[in-house]
Amino acid sequence: MIDKTERQRIIELVKSEVLPAVGCTEPIAVALCVAKATETLGHVPETIDVLLSANILKNAMGVGIPGTGMVGLPIAVALGALIGKSDYQLEVLKDVSPDAVERGKTYLSENRISIGLKKGINTNLYIEVKASAGADEALAVISNDHTHFVHISKNNEVLLAEQTSSNEDDTCDDSWLNMHKVFEFATTAPLDEIDFINEARKLNENAAKESLKGTYGHQLGKTLSRPIGRGIMGESIFSHILSTTACACDARMAGAIIPVMSNSGSGNQGICATLPVVVFAQENHNTDEEMTRALMLSHLTAIYIKQSLGKLSALCGCVVASTGSACGITYLMGGGYEKVTYAVKNMVANLTGMICDGAKPSCALKLASGVSTAVLSAMLAIQGECVGSVEGIIDDDVDRSIHNLTKIGKDAMCQTDRCVLDIMTSK
Repeated sequence: MIDKTERQRIIELVKSEVLPAVGCTEPIAVALCVAKATETLGHVPETIDVLLSANILKNAMGVGIPGTGMVGLPIAVALGALIGKSDYQLEVLKDVSPDAVERGKTYLSENRISIGLKKGINTNLYIEVKASAGADEALAVISNDHTHFVHISKNNEVLLAEQTSSNEDDTCDDSWLNMHKVFEFATTAPLDEIDFINEARKLNENAAKESLKGTYGHQLGKTLSRPIGRGIMGESIFSHILSTTACACDARMAGAIIPVMSNSGSGNQGICATLPVVVFAQENHNTDEEMTRALMLSHLTAIYIKQSLGKLSALCGCVVASTGSACGITYLMGGGYEKVTYAVKNMVANLTGMICDGAKPSCALKLASGVSTAVLSAMLAIQGECVGSVEGIIDDDVDRSIHNLTKIGKDAMCQTDRCVLDIMTSK
């Protein structure tokens, strides 16, 4: 039985990892770091030097920046300096306007910004920004988490310095958490203590609806919602899950100024952990309490997996978030803990190895692949079907199965990550 102290610890973990964000979190985190350096400097920098870990570079190269109609890091850096407010955290650019974008374009044309790869670090999430003007210089560093500042200084006067080093691993100690505890908490915690998770439903549902009003990305969500999509996929819970999830991703990756609720530093993961569960619960006529508990189960499962995988890796985050969705949907189907573990194993057996090749509009396709597998995994699980320990990387123990997944994503796919970045930067 989880006592009140441990329940509070889990609640604090979820609240720290499930946060609103406007735009892809990697370029937005860079803009946040630029905003902090600019605020520390005291005025708009004459020059900005940015050094990033490879995974930040990878995830920021091909994604739309909210409200700009532009793609990539340079405009995010310029706007971070011109209108960014660090107090907004992952919504740092929510005040963007057409005038600000024009000012940003002018700033870019003056060649004030330098962006490069930070070498010699052992963390996948690292952002270093030096803002300079005349004889003044300010330095800000984010490490291991999208909003976690570990160093701030001005003219060599250190204003913040944490023990966390850029050489530290960006995974967290998850030894206190396991899949059984995740399930027990989500299904037994007092409802008023976990009701906050419904904010994810409100934000991400709204993102999906707003997407239908515009033309975003590759329009996968719209395509699935149109007659051709309905004609091929049919009118079903399954097709509605795919189209709703894809819609929200389409808008976010294309740079719409629409907030979404993120999970573990990723808006797409937040979308993927939320909308399949919400759509299934609504169309299956589950109660509000069941939906709330399923949402918590989905989000907390994703958080648990990411604790050992790390914020950024070569493994596509939709694998993690879709595993959460599979758990939530299995619960909504009436499954208990055993059936939920079956869903996890089915997911790990199928999607392990899906690469992350950066944040971009085509992420909607990967989310659709992930959530379709989530539905299939839940359907098999509720019937008692599960991939067994004689098959591939699956273990009889669900937590070991999860750690087999994260070991491959974190360790074995490192060379894959380097290869992907090399391909992306050589085009």
